Amino acid sequence: MTPTIASVAQAPLTLPLQILLLMTVLTLLPSLLLMMTGFTRILIVLAIVRQAIGLGQSPPNQLLVGLALFLTLFVMRPTVTAIEADAYRPYAAGTIAAEVAIERAGKHLHAFMRAQTREKDVRLFANLAKAGPFASPADIPMSILVPAFATSELKTAFEIGFLIYLPFLVIDLVVASILMALGMMMVSPTLISLPFKLLLFVAVDGWALLLGSLAASFA
Repeated sequence: MTPTIASVAQAPLTLPLQILLLMTVLTLLPSLLLMMTGFTRILIVLAIVRQAIGLGQSPPNQLLVGLALFLTLFVMRPTVTAIEADAYRPYAAGTIAAEVAIERAGKHLHAFMRAQTREKDVRLFANLAKAGPFASPADIPMSILVPAFATSELKTAFEIGFLIYLPFLVIDLVVASILMALGMMMVSPTLISLPFKLLLFVAVDGWALLLGSLAASFA
């Protein structure tokens, strides 16, 4: 029997095409991680915390990136699970075509990004592209949603970083004022304030509180 067009479209890709598709995805993976997940927000906040405490390069960049990566996987777990159940498994079973699997996966990523994106940022890029109005949020194209999502993530990260920076800034100001009053102007305030900032961070269980709050900010 001659195969129909529908059966050919639903047939799994051959091994060379699967390898080519995998290599393409791996090439784009860093960009997808930065622009379509919560990785950017998490990494920026962690870097701001390190700067606020005044630890220089401790924790090192590799540790912060690894921590941000695994926290991103934790935050994205519901989306990844939905993509696996709705797109990957049917495609692996040969019940849907590759195009359908990609479309379904894109819808789940679209829903995640849409929930974290400010409406003002969407309007900004929609006006720049001379697109819209859209009948529903689900109709926003990826070409508009992705830059709007990235802009919202940057703004959210800096807002969280500002709130975290304030207590450490207060400690720096208090220590600097005390040293000034004692006439110890040659002593670096950072040298004296660093142990107090570390003590504050450890006393409030800072890492657990920070990572828990970051994960909760995506809810």
